[in-house]
Amino acid sequence: MTEYKHSVSLDVSKCKGCTHCLKRCPTEAIRIRNGKADINSEKCIDCGECIRVCPYKAKKAVYDPLETLNDYRYKIALPAPTLYGQFDNLDDIDFIIQGLLDMGFDDVYEVAKAAELVTEYTRHYLHKENLKKPVISSACPVVVRLISTRFPYLCENVMPILPPVEVAGKLAREKALAEHPELKPEDIGCFFISPCPAKVSYVKNSFAGEKSNVDEVLSVSDVYFKLVSYMNKIDSPGVSCEAGMVGVGWAIAGGESTSVFNDRYLAADGIENVIHVLDQIDNSEFPELEFIELNACNGGCVGGVMTVANPYIAKARIQSLKRYLPVSPNTHEAMGDVPDYVMMPELEYQPTCPLSTNRKEAMRMMADIQEIRKDLPDLDCGSCGAPTCAAFAEDIVRGETCADECVVFMRQVFHDYIARHQARMEEEAEKRKNDKS
Repeated sequence: MTEYKHSVSLDVSKCKGCTHCLKRCPTEAIRIRNGKADINSEKCIDCGECIRVCPYKAKKAVYDPLETLNDYRYKIALPAPTLYGQFDNLDDIDFIIQGLLDMGFDDVYEVAKAAELVTEYTRHYLHKENLKKPVISSACPVVVRLISTRFPYLCENVMPILPPVEVAGKLAREKALAEHPELKPEDIGCFFISPCPAKVSYVKNSFAGEKSNVDEVLSVSDVYFKLVSYMNKIDSPGVSCEAGMVGVGWAIAGGESTSVFNDRYLAADGIENVIHVLDQIDNSEFPELEFIELNACNGGCVGGVMTVANPYIAKARIQSLKRYLPVSPNTHEAMGDVPDYVMMPELEYQPTCPLSTNRKEAMRMMADIQEIRKDLPDLDCGSCGAPTCAAFAEDIVRGETCADECVVFMRQVFHDYIARHQARMEEEAEKRKNDKS
């Protein structure tokens, strides 16, 4: 089995063993062991929530450095629409595109442009017969991984269309080869400028079932601080933006779903809200809906932990930029059906950390967990190093910890011991008193 490459890492030397990440991890992938956080790689979905809440900066996103630009002869920037919301007083996206070219890129292919193509493909896909509804967008890699590991019955609901970044990478590479026949495929480097670590994991683990069309993933924050200096030197950029309101709107929650021309949709953002919605879909609570857009980050991609601007300020900037753009200038030639090149394999369920591969043994362990839970306080305080009492009971059964790590339980054991000792002392005192008399 191929090892999963994560984009969230832990610097143990900075970790203080607090419970901020422990309590906020949506998949209960974190434990506190020996005074330090420990991340279970099987359960981690690279949502970046631990990076967001860690007060000691012990968690960080892993991405490619800017120096990787030197590894390729022809460099193509794939800026996420989120990048456009990072700059104050920006009224023309052309400044960003020109800045990227001045920064050292040979070409810029906007992911927002590819997003408009994916939007059109989505509209056609939703008209197919015998679809399992509601159809869930595949754009957020956190949501896709979450469903594949935790919601087996929803795998069929995930739309098998590649996300815009993958489509952008493919089209950008084809464009470069057509315009520069002297180039070889290995000469070309497609650099996605990403707002979140999950998209790094998407590229490195080839979610599409084969090698990604993206070669390197840069951080929006890294690019921002270098790009802004180049943008300040531009007086009048050339007209180069090819995206419209629809594509740029993908940066914020609801931007994708409102563009598919279907009123029977739901858009939710924030990982806790996402899990709540998935639970409701799993329980068939939304039979009337046709399309679901889910973004793990608050506010949409503008809320990614690899960005610079406050997500709500960035959202307002995106809304302002959209006013100066056409609706959607990008359509696919001879549209009529979804082309094969944007289709990806159907999502498969990949369970993580089963109690046992033996069904009888797994059921026995589950019964043991329930028995242990009866003696636990159900306070979910996190003092034991597990996020909940249920998780703590499971850790005990797995042999990863022991019951005396529960502070509340041990306090009760101590009080019971003191009470028994006091009763014994009183009993002995009474006996001595009776002996004297």
